[in-house]
Parts: sequence; C-alpha cells; structure tokens
Amino acid sequence: MKDFPDPRGARPAARIHAPPAAFGIDGLIAIAVGVTIVACLYFARAVLIPITLAILLSFLVAPLANALGRLKLGHVASVLAAVVISVSVIGMLGAVIATQLTDLAAGMPRYQATIERKMDAAHSLTIGKLNRLAGAAGQALQRATIEPPQAQQPRDASSRATVHAPAAVPVEVREPVPTPFELARRVLSPVISPLETAFIVFVVMVVILLQRDDLRDRAIRLFGSRDLHRTTTVMDEAARRLSRYFVSQLGLKAGVGVVIGTGLFFIGVPSPILWGILAALLRLVPYVGIWISATLATALAAAVSPGWTMAIWSLALFVTIELVVGQVVEPLLYGRSTGLSPFSVVVAAIFWSWIWGPIGLILSTPLTLCLLVLGRHVRRLEFLDVLLGDQPALTPIENFYQRALAGDPDEAIEQAEALLRERSLSAYYDEVAIKGLQLAANDVARGSVTAVQLARIEATTNDLVDGLDSYEDSMPAPQATEDDWSAAGPMPPAAAAAGMPHALRTTPTDATNATDEERGSDTNAAASRVLCIPGRGPLDPLATTILLQLLGKHGFAARALPHEAASRASIESLDADDVGTICILYLQIDGIPSHLRYLVRRIRARLPDVSIVVGLWAAQDTEKWSADLQSAMGADCYASSLQEVLAACRRIEVTQQDPGLAIVNG
Repeated sequence: MKDFPDPRGARPAARIHAPPAAFGIDGLIAIAVGVTIVACLYFARAVLIPITLAILLSFLVAPLANALGRLKLGHVASVLAAVVISVSVIGMLGAVIATQLTDLAAGMPRYQATIERKMDAAHSLTIGKLNRLAGAAGQALQRATIEPPQAQQPRDASSRATVHAPAAVPVEVREPVPTPFELARRVLSPVISPLETAFIVFVVMVVILLQRDDLRDRAIRLFGSRDLHRTTTVMDEAARRLSRYFVSQLGLKAGVGVVIGTGLFFIGVPSPILWGILAALLRLVPYVGIWISATLATALAAAVSPGWTMAIWSLALFVTIELVVGQVVEPLLYGRSTGLSPFSVVVAAIFWSWIWGPIGLILSTPLTLCLLVLGRHVRRLEFLDVLLGDQPALTPIENFYQRALAGDPDEAIEQAEALLRERSLSAYYDEVAIKGLQLAANDVARGSVTAVQLARIEATTNDLVDGLDSYEDSMPAPQATEDDWSAAGPMPPAAAAAGMPHALRTTPTDATNATDEERGSDTNAAASRVLCIPGRGPLDPLATTILLQLLGKHGFAARALPHEAASRASIESLDADDVGTICILYLQIDGIPSHLRYLVRRIRARLPDVSIVVGLWAAQDTEKWSADLQSAMGADCYASSLQEVLAACRRIEVTQQDPGLAIVNG
C-alpha cells in the first residue's frame, strides 16, 4: 500500500481521540509566553532587527564563502572575501541607484509640459465633465424655482467703527544663524542611523559566518542533546535548504529585475536600470511590491511620451513577466509550493510590518518561512506548521471522518477520486475509509456521537461505496512525482511502490477468468461463494458493505447477513450451506473477547466444512496478540486489512480446488 507523505514527520495517520481537556494552567502559560515573545519583538526591535538581518544575510553569503573555501583560501579568508564581495555589490548597486535618480531628476523639467497637458486632459474628461454636468443641473434648478429678493441689512454704528479700527503691528521672529557644527548635524543625522545599523549587521554576519560551527554545536547542546543524531541532521538539512531557498530567491529576483530593465530600455522609459533594481527589491514585499514598481514605471512612461503607447507597453511588460514567473518559473524552481499558504503570507506581512515597520514588511516572508521550518521539525512548535503551512490541516483519514460527520458524500467522493489516482480501490479503503470508520467507532464507544450523526456517517459511507462502484481494484499507471520544497525543510521520504507481496496479490482478471464451469464441480463453485457477517459494533456493517463490493470485483459471489443471524437462537437456521468461506469483520475490538470466540465455535459446529476468516483492526497490532488470537479462536485465517481478507479468500478458494495445498494463516 502506498503511504501518505506526511510533511510533519511522525504525525500519526489516525489520532486516538481522548476526551477534551479543560483550558488549564498549560494554556495560560502558552498565552503568557506568546504575549511575552511579541512584546520582546516589539520593544527590542532596535536590537533584533540588525541581528535578524545578519542571520538572513549569512544564509545568502554562506554558499559564496563555501565556494571560496573549496579554493583552499582558508576559513577566515573565505569569509572575509565573501563579505567584501557582498559589500562591494551592495555599494555598486547603491551608486547605480544614485546615478539613475540624478539623471531622472535632471530630466523631470522636460516632462513637465507633457505631465501638465495629460493632467489637463484627464481633468477635463473627469472632474471637468462632472462640473459641467453639475452647472447645467444647477441652472435648470434655478430656472425652475423662484428666488426671493434679498433684503439689504443696514449698517450700524458698530460695523462702521470696525471698519476704521487701527491695523495690528506686525512682529517678526528671526532665528540665529546656525553654526557649521549644527549644519553638519542636520545633514548627517538622517544618515548616521542607517549607517550604524548596516555596520552592526555586517559585523554580526561576519561573526556568524566565522563561528557557525560553534554556534551550531551550542544550539544542539541547548535544544537537542538528548537526540544528538536527529537534531544534527535536522539543523544541517534545514540550514542547507534555507540557504538554497534564499539564494534561489535572490537569483530569481535579480533575473526579474534584469528582464524588466531590459524591456523598459527597449520601450524607451528613462532610467531603465533604476526600475529594474526597484522591481527586484520591491518583489520582496509579498503580492503588492511588484505592482508598486509597475505603477511608478508606468506613470513615468505616461509622463515621458505624448501618447499612451509607452505606458501601455510598460504595464503589459510587468503583467507578462509576473505571470510567467509566478505561474511557470517558480513552480518549476520550487516544485508545487514553497510551503507557505497565501493567507499566512498576508497575515505575516501585516504582523511583521506592525512589529518592525517597513523592514518587517520586507522580511516577513523569510521570517515566516523560518518559523515554518521550526514547526516542521520541533514537535512543540507543530502548531506553526498547521497555522502557516500550505499542507492540508487534516489527514485524509480525518477529512473522511469529518465529511462523514457533516453528511457530505460529494466531497468524500471527490477526495477518494483524487487518492485513487495513486492507489488501488482496496488500498484506499484500507488506508482511509476503514481507519476513518475506526475513528467514528471510537467516538461512538465514548458516547460523543449522536444518533443523527451516526445516521449521517452510515448514509455518507454507503453513498461513497456506491459512487466508487465503477472503479476497478487495480493499481493505476505510475506517475512521475513532483519535487516539493516543503517550506525549505527536509523532503518527505518517497513513498514506496504500492501493492501487496506477490504471493498475496490478486487482480480482477485473475478472479473473473475462472467460471463455475471451469471449476468443474459444485464443491469448486462453493469455494467462490463468500458469506460476510459483521461484528457487534454499530459501524461493522459498513465495513462489511465495503468488503462485499471488493469481493464482487474479484469475482466472488458474496452476500451478507446481520450479526444476529449467527446468534445462539438463529445459528441452526443459518442459510450458508452453499458457501465456502465466511468472513467476520470487527472494526473495533480489545483483547480477545469471549463473544467472538463463541461465535467462531458456533459457526464451526454448524458448518464444519466452511473456512472462517476473521478480519480484525485491533489496537494490539503485535505478533504475540495475533498468535494468542489464533490459538484461542480456531479460525482459519486472521487479517488486519481488507487486502489481506481478499488474499485469504483467494488462498481458501485455491486450497478447496486443490486439497493438497495447505492454508497459510494470513
């Protein structure tokens, strides 16, 4: 059977639903810790912003330092050379931006006439037209109404006295002439703070690159010394994939900037290098950054050209590039996704911009990605993966159970059809439907499922079985798997090839090619007739319905009787003389219940020649429990899945046709 890839590692396929605990001291502590962390992020932003920038930049510079280290430059020399190269590139970009801004500012007076003419045209087409309409409406209203004569108000002595009041004496306040030191302070004060932050960032980045092995060892000792191997593997893999992700993002944004700058150059927009760099930088702002740069470049194109052709071509360039990058390049580069849900990206942008301002808005996606990596690898932070990741919040098993509780068979069938592209029908029933029914059986045993919900579960499951009746129980054609970065975390292990062992495999053609005439006798014909009896649980008949469908697809003549048909009062009238195999199915069973043992004994005494297969999905999935069950009950075969039940029925059929073969316990 093909496993479901689970990006959360050891997350169980089906949770055992314990009674809900009250909101106690643990919840209060978690809330207090969360509030404290947010407060620290806000009030300590002057310290945390440079450190965070340094850590993220270290992910970008680390591959360059590693490449220089492979040239035998030494660790310290490689780090310093990588930092010098990075600073040089940033300085060169700053010089280019300053030059382009100077050229753009020098050319703005030439565009003033074009801008005024287009503004007048836009004004006349919008506000001017509205003013003309409003004036015409006012004149029509004035003609339709009678204006009363306005009485002249006499001037009194006080008003005349006010006119001849003396004027106030003006007072002028002059500031002293600033000294050269004050002028230098006014000019340099806006520049000193960014320079200080940049200096701190590069110093911390150099320290991180020089001491990264020591910092890694200290982090391992602090967070994961009890499981040294796993912690080391997780940290190395997460750091490697995060570095690869950031470098790929840098290359992609640089490529977008080059393409946009080249396109604007051929269109004729002034300062195309500036707009290419601006597009690459603003693309760090999720969703809206690229459109901000597109709006500015399009506005400049409209100001430069007397017509609107240049503006239209500029906007079309941005739209085309963004669609190609977002829909083609990024899926090819990162696989299906980077791991972040669109909703979490928007919320993270709002949160980080509130905490750290514009720097937080730019860093929101990388920071959220780092939090998601922690959620993928640290069990106590798994809630981050659920809140921020794009993986389904519910497993297919939980999703099936939730749809069954809601009474929505259409979505359950849609999910099943999607899963059947990669697995057989019996594998889907074993991996999803049966386990989902087990969750329901656990809730029924706890008394948390009402009668209405139980009826919905039964109706939804029956509709699901009917909806999947057209599918054959065979493996679909293999499809090429697609790479998925999974939020820059370790890739989930590749699922093993689905299917049962060769000795247990059956296909519909194997079963249907043999007819009763080919078997040659009534005894052989009875071997292909199966009677299914559900257990005492309220959902055991649903498992029997599923098994009946699978048996029919494998060529068996199967029918079902209720559990009461094998009771002490009804066992003598059990109509099963023409069957060769009886299947008993229990979804939920604990230990070795006496009622199951006596049920097998009654059937054995009533039909001594019939083979009995017991299907159990018990919590004690151990070899010792299976051996104890075999010795206590005396059935012919025991199975823990529908596929094993089918294989057991096939072996019994073959054995009854050839008595020389022995039945091997499943």
